[in-house]
Amino acid sequence: MTKNFLANKKVFIFDTNVILHDFKSIFSFEETNIVIPITVLEEIDKFKKGSDTINFNAREFIRELDTISEKCDSSKEDLFYRGVLLRNRSKLFIYVGKDESDDFREIFSEKTPDHKIIFCGFAIKKENYRVVLITKDINMRMKAKSLGIETQDYNTDKIEQISSLFTGIETISGKNAKDFVATLKEKNQIPINTKKYPNTYFYYKFNDERVIGKYKKQEKSIFYVDSENINAYGIKPRNDEQAIALDALLDNSLPLVTIMGKAGTGKTLLALAAALEKRRDYRQILLSRPVVALSDKDLGYLPGDVNSKLDPYMQPLFDNLSVIQHINSEESDNSKNIKKMLENEKIVISPLAYIRGRSLNRVYLIVDEAQNLTPHEIKTIITRAGEGTKIVLTGDIHQIDSPYLDERNNGLTYLIDRTKAEVLSASVTLEKGERSKLSEMAANIL
Repeated sequence: MTKNFLANKKVFIFDTNVILHDFKSIFSFEETNIVIPITVLEEIDKFKKGSDTINFNAREFIRELDTISEKCDSSKEDLFYRGVLLRNRSKLFIYVGKDESDDFREIFSEKTPDHKIIFCGFAIKKENYRVVLITKDINMRMKAKSLGIETQDYNTDKIEQISSLFTGIETISGKNAKDFVATLKEKNQIPINTKKYPNTYFYYKFNDERVIGKYKKQEKSIFYVDSENINAYGIKPRNDEQAIALDALLDNSLPLVTIMGKAGTGKTLLALAAALEKRRDYRQILLSRPVVALSDKDLGYLPGDVNSKLDPYMQPLFDNLSVIQHINSEESDNSKNIKKMLENEKIVISPLAYIRGRSLNRVYLIVDEAQNLTPHEIKTIITRAGEGTKIVLTGDIHQIDSPYLDERNNGLTYLIDRTKAEVLSASVTLEKGERSKLSEMAANIL
């Protein structure tokens, strides 16, 4: 195999988790040698069945390999020896290899899939090739490094610095805010020539006065936001950040909104209240969240049918509905309307796995805990949007449950970074917790 490598002598070896994260990852590296150990195919085979994104990615990757194999020139190419040139000018190989050598077994005696993949890099490196193992498994990277093998995370969908992530709110105080505070309320609109991102919110403070404005790029103006009179289905913002979030959530000209913030900032409650307030503009309110189990307990661990298994994962969404009902009192029209909407499926709470393949027309879709989604999953969700649909994603990038996602490569971070310059989207980061003083303390110091 190695004599058929491209002349640059650089070899990327892919781990299973990279492919399950992004089935098109083999096309992300140009003009290099890409090696998929046969062990990876064996592992991917175990993920073929199921409705989660990793199962979808497993099936799509196998189909991709089959298509590549069928299109290759059999007289010059094959996946297992001579390699196949891809459209990105890289060469793809499936490494069958041989039994682990004695010197390798002295270090890693246990025969595990991870060790077989590392040995692939170990064997190729011995032939004087520069080998880089691409894996999202930190421990596997440490093991490979112990053998002198270069490693790296799959960084194609990773932003450079979390500190530079767009927050959607810019605070201006002192003399720089004086003129805006004095005139924005009076004129409702101030023309401005700026390179700021569209739908950026400006929070102006001068002495004891404050005012909120929203920059509209197409009008080249900052518009006054009447934060004192914003409310949604009986829910009134408790601080100016929440007022800004509600303004974006209630704005029909913004079909994509992301609300990020720590626990207790009101992300989900505000999104749900806004959806209820705007219920007449949409055919259905769809609430969803990824099914991510804690303590390694999957759905099979729980008793009952599918609905019974899913209820614990969807319970936080029901809890927020209950809060809104409680605020409006049981006998109020608002509270009765929620019950009717649930009965008539005007409000539907469903796991994300059931959204794939659907076309969502005139739907107000709220995706909670979006930090547990991959960039590919985020794309899958947003491409479901039909005419008249609004998609709201909420989450906290400091509370990620997936072992292969972090603050820089999760779907919520990726979405905020990639859409910040788009006029159809708005992003708001909430900092002040409002659930309770105890919750705020925990979010800040623990």
